[in-house]
Amino acid sequence: MKNIKYNFVFLSLLLLGIQACDESAILEEVPLAFASPENSYITFSDFNAAVYSLYDQSREILSNGEHRPLDYIYGTDLGYNGANQLNVRFGSYKATLLPTSVVAEFHWQQYYKVISGANIILSRLEGATMTSEEKTSIEAKAKMFRGLSYRNLAHLYGGVPLELEEVSTPKTDYIRASRVEVYEQAASDLAFAANNLPGIAEVQDGQVSNLAAYHILAEVYVSLENWSEAIDAASMVIDDPNTALMTERFGSLSSEPGDVYWDLFRRYNQNRSVGNTEGIWVWQYEVDIPGGVISSSAKRGPQLERDHSPRPWSFIVRDPSGVAPFLPLGVSDYTGGRGIGRFRGTDHFNYGVWEYDWNDMRNSEYNFVRDVLFNNPESEWYGQKISEHMELFRQSLDDTIRYFYPYQSKVTTPGQHPAELYADPELKTLNSSTAGTTYSDQYHIRLAETYLLRAEAYLGNNQLTEAANDINIVRSRAKAKLVLPSEVNIDYILDERMRELGVEEKRRLTLSRLGLLYERTNKYCNGRPDVTNFGVDVQPYHNLFPIPYSEIERNIGAELSQNPGYEAD
Repeated sequence: MKNIKYNFVFLSLLLLGIQACDESAILEEVPLAFASPENSYITFSDFNAAVYSLYDQSREILSNGEHRPLDYIYGTDLGYNGANQLNVRFGSYKATLLPTSVVAEFHWQQYYKVISGANIILSRLEGATMTSEEKTSIEAKAKMFRGLSYRNLAHLYGGVPLELEEVSTPKTDYIRASRVEVYEQAASDLAFAANNLPGIAEVQDGQVSNLAAYHILAEVYVSLENWSEAIDAASMVIDDPNTALMTERFGSLSSEPGDVYWDLFRRYNQNRSVGNTEGIWVWQYEVDIPGGVISSSAKRGPQLERDHSPRPWSFIVRDPSGVAPFLPLGVSDYTGGRGIGRFRGTDHFNYGVWEYDWNDMRNSEYNFVRDVLFNNPESEWYGQKISEHMELFRQSLDDTIRYFYPYQSKVTTPGQHPAELYADPELKTLNSSTAGTTYSDQYHIRLAETYLLRAEAYLGNNQLTEAANDINIVRSRAKAKLVLPSEVNIDYILDERMRELGVEEKRRLTLSRLGLLYERTNKYCNGRPDVTNFGVDVQPYHNLFPIPYSEIERNIGAELSQNPGYEAD
């Protein structure tokens, strides 16, 4: 045993490059046989691996799973927690959003992890064995993710500490920069990224491009009320010859009944490689394969179907013979797949925004599902519409809160689930209770949003005609009634974002940056008179998240002040 031990030590000394007779070599160890800070950031490949980690961390915050990404839509003017839960999913703001809550801690900690990773990359560039072009490429990508993170932190928390260097020793004296200062830092990072990232036609699907940076930069300029700069940045995206709204049927199911808006969200249709010129930045997903996300594990893919789709498969109503009219465990069709009926759209989302033009393509039977057929062949009602039996849907509160309600078909992939999930391929019944993943790549930025963002900048710059023109480009694709310049205001733009983006949008970021989360949520997320716990207790101070108490407590060298309204929590 001693010989083995000594041999191991000797081998380790050799691998570490330590010469016993050279004291300076002992003091300056450079590990060669295992990854360490000294040897992990040398080559272009090393730095690219670190950048890929930033992609993964950002996707985890903004798209993966059924919890934290959905913090951005629950308890907003889009919808509420219909599962009668107070202390999760913003069933009650006062119960969910506390300085000690996981919601406040998760987003703070995860964005700062991205920032830390970006700072390490940037601090190690000088000693790297890369060409100047490679260094600039890595710097642009790192600043892209750092700028994105600071933008989102400013939207959610207001002013936050700015850290722009690698931190190698404990630091406990952070102070908050102002919200404007954070936006300005984000703008600086994003401007560098926009000027140095490759064009969108030069990157692989899912990779960041100059246009993704310009889009986010435009939003930061809007937040700073730098209207002209915002217009210019958005125009870089809109005027690029490689981008255009999709206006004709395309993709994997283009021969099926539907329309071009429906095509945008079918499986395999999100990326430029299939001819989609509208996707600016798309999260890439391979589900249930080695190296991909696993629908039945903690590292799940996008769970919009699971949360947003209704759950008619557990419907309590029976036909006259006592048979359930819906098949159990969910079906890969327009009844909502394996939805569990937690995220229920507000009446404003489901109905109000469509009063402007009910025939809007985005409200078609393909895109906003409002009626479905009973799908159990054993039922007397098989093939009949659910609307023909609405008088039965009042037997319990859950009937219209969870079992069935209007929802966007973009959250589902009907008929396109993996083959192994089908219990009966003919009936399309799903054999897994975890089959709530939306089995498609997910848009993070889509060109239609860039038009609406530029319209917002035009509105701020008092250019109502130009704002209406941008909105009408989006509405024309939807074959919807055009808006007049005199009708354009921020509420109209927010309603249009709701129509075009729906649950695809990180709505909380939009409302919080505008300071309108309280106003819009209090106005539209008021549910039914007999239900009082989904968002109606939102208060003005909830426009911002609380600074996590754990961060305040450990910051013993300086005061990390709390946001107003949370001091007594």
